[in-house]
Amino acid sequence: MTKTKSRILTALALTTALTAPVLIAPMFTAPAAVAAAPTMSGVQDFSDLAAKVTPAVVNVSVTMKGGVGDDESRESRMSPDQQKQMEEFMQKFAERFGMPMQPGQPGKPGAKPQRPAQKGQAVGTGFIIDEKGWIVTNYHVAGKADEIVVSMSDGRKFPAKLMGGDEKTDLALLKVESSKPLPYVSFGDASKVRVGQPVMAVGNPFGLGGTVTTGIVSARGRDIQSGPFDDYIQTDAAINRGNSGGPLFDMDGKVIGINTAIFSPSGGSVGLGFAIPSSLAEGVVAQLKVNGKVERGLLGVQIQPLNEELVKSMSLDGDKGALVAQVTPDSAAMAAGIKSGDVIKSVDGKDVESIKDLTRMISTMKPGTTAKIGLWRDGKDMTVMAKIRGDKEEGGIVKASADDTDGKQVDKKAEPLSYGVSLAPISKEMRQGMKLDDSVKGAAIAAVEPGSPADEIGLKQGDILQQVGRDAVDSPQTAVEKLSEAKKTGKPVLMKVYREGMTRFVAISPRAA
Repeated sequence: MTKTKSRILTALALTTALTAPVLIAPMFTAPAAVAAAPTMSGVQDFSDLAAKVTPAVVNVSVTMKGGVGDDESRESRMSPDQQKQMEEFMQKFAERFGMPMQPGQPGKPGAKPQRPAQKGQAVGTGFIIDEKGWIVTNYHVAGKADEIVVSMSDGRKFPAKLMGGDEKTDLALLKVESSKPLPYVSFGDASKVRVGQPVMAVGNPFGLGGTVTTGIVSARGRDIQSGPFDDYIQTDAAINRGNSGGPLFDMDGKVIGINTAIFSPSGGSVGLGFAIPSSLAEGVVAQLKVNGKVERGLLGVQIQPLNEELVKSMSLDGDKGALVAQVTPDSAAMAAGIKSGDVIKSVDGKDVESIKDLTRMISTMKPGTTAKIGLWRDGKDMTVMAKIRGDKEEGGIVKASADDTDGKQVDKKAEPLSYGVSLAPISKEMRQGMKLDDSVKGAAIAAVEPGSPADEIGLKQGDILQQVGRDAVDSPQTAVEKLSEAKKTGKPVLMKVYREGMTRFVAISPRAA
C-alpha cells in the first residue's frame, strides 16, 4: 500500500455522540479451546465460540478535558500537505467506484472533522486478559484520556486506570478493580496465522453493542505506513468505527490480533481491516504491565532500503537487507564496528528482508542483549557482535531521511559534471547558513540540472556529497575525479549524500552520450 493510500486508514474509535459508541466484547473465562463447528449446510457455526468469548470484551468510554475526540486529534497531527493528499486520493477512489462521499465523513474534500456533540467523549473496545482486571485497548482510544469507564456485557461498569501506553504500536493497558474474578481471554500465536484461515472479531461498531463479525485472514505483514512497527494482520471480517482496541479471535478462542485500523473511503467497512498481531502486542503489554512504558532495543544506525540501482552499484546478489546510511556516534553499532555502507543481512541468524524487519528485530530486544549481526561489506560476508542499548527517547532504528532542503547560501561557482550536478566547496558562510557541524565534510551540490540523472534520483541544491563508491570525498575536485573514474565503467556509481542531519546512499548513472 502506498503512503498516499495509507493516509485514508481510519482510526476505529467512535468519537461522536450521534453514534453513541458503546464497547462490548468477547468473553472467555479459562483458555479452553472451543472451535467453531461446521453445520449441516457446510457453513461454520460460530455460536459456541461467540458465547464463550463475548463476556471478556468490554466497552471503553473515555473523557478528555481538552474536548478533542479521536478523529480530530488524529486529523490535527496531519500536515496540510498530508491532509490534501488524503482528500485527493479519497475523492478519486469515490469517483472511480461510484461511491458518493458522505457529508462530514473523513476524506471529503474541504470537510472539517466532525466534533463530538458531547465534548471530549470517545468510545472504543477493549478485552480483559486476566481475572484481576487487566484490559488491553488501543492507545488512540484511551492513551490521552482523563477519565475512563469500562462497561461489560452483563451491564457492570468499572472506573478504569490507564497503567501504561505505547503510541508507536498504538497499544494501551488499563486496570479495573473487581471484588470477583473477571472473565478473560488469552493471546494466541500470531506467527502461526495463515492466510485464508477463519477469524472472528468482537466489538462495538457504530454503538450497536456487542457485535460479532466473521471472515478470514486476507493477508499478513501489512505495512500501512502508520508507524515504524507496522506488521498488521489484514482481515475481511467487518471492522468498523467503534471496533478500535477489540480482539480478533482464531477458532480456538485465542486473541491473535487487536483491531486498529480500516481502509475506508466512506467511513464504513469495505472488507479491509487491520489488526496488530499478538506476536507484537504480547511483548508490549508485558512491558506496560511491569513498567508502564516500553523500552526498545537500539542499534544506533540510520538505514535505507535497497533498490535496483543500489544493488547494481554495490554488486550485491539480491535486494534483501538494510543499507546502513550512517552510524550514530557512541552507539552499539559503532562499538561493534558497523560502518556506513554496510548492508545488514541478518540478526541472530534470521534474515533481514527489509528495513522494517530490522527495525522490528532490534526494537524487540532487551537492552543489554548481545546480537549477532550478519553484514555484507566490500563484496564479503562478515559477522559482528553488537550489545544492544536501550532506546529511552527516540526509538529503535531511524531510516535515513530524504526531506527537502532550501539549499540557501550555496556557492554557485562549480564545475559541471555529466551527472547533472555542479559542485562547490563548503564555505564558512554555508556552514553557518545551513547549520553544518565542522565534522560534516564533502562537496556541496550547488545546482542540479532539471531532467538530469541527478534530478531523477532526487538530489537537491544544498545536499553534501560525502562519498563516491567506497571513497570519501572532501572537496569538489576529489568528487569530480571519482565520478570521472566511475563514468568509465559504464555502471551506476554509489554516492553518499548528507541532508539536514541525515545521510543516505543513492546510485546514479552518467548521462547517455
